[in-house]
Amino acid sequence: MGQIALEGMEFFAFHGYYDEEQKIGNKYGVDLYIQTDLHAAGASDKLQETVNYEVLYRLVAEEMLAPARLLEHVGHRVMDRILTQFPHVYTVKVCVSKFNPPLGGICRRARITLKRKRAQNAPQNSDN
Repeated sequence: MGQIALEGMEFFAFHGYYDEEQKIGNKYGVDLYIQTDLHAAGASDKLQETVNYEVLYRLVAEEMLAPARLLEHVGHRVMDRILTQFPHVYTVKVCVSKFNPPLGGICRRARITLKRKRAQNAPQNSDN
């Protein structure tokens, strides 16, 4: 078992509870952590034996393009996509931050963190 992390991804997106936020947009940050078996990749040195970082990044970028009212919703969409696309991923943790949220005062960022484990009875793909 091992962890793959993509930390510090930044996007300009149009999320927010208020209509104005969805019109003007804002800067967001995403940190992604997945747990999967990394032994085969470590032994073979072959990309197809692991989760491709570029594919993970593109998946997050695509979800960041689709406006949402809540950061929680964006995070759930990211987790859903990863668990659907990568059946050999056991857990997903995603942190989504909104920089300089409109709170009426100084706040560098608002951040949510979500974590999900794959259901035990879900079919596992041993092909990676």
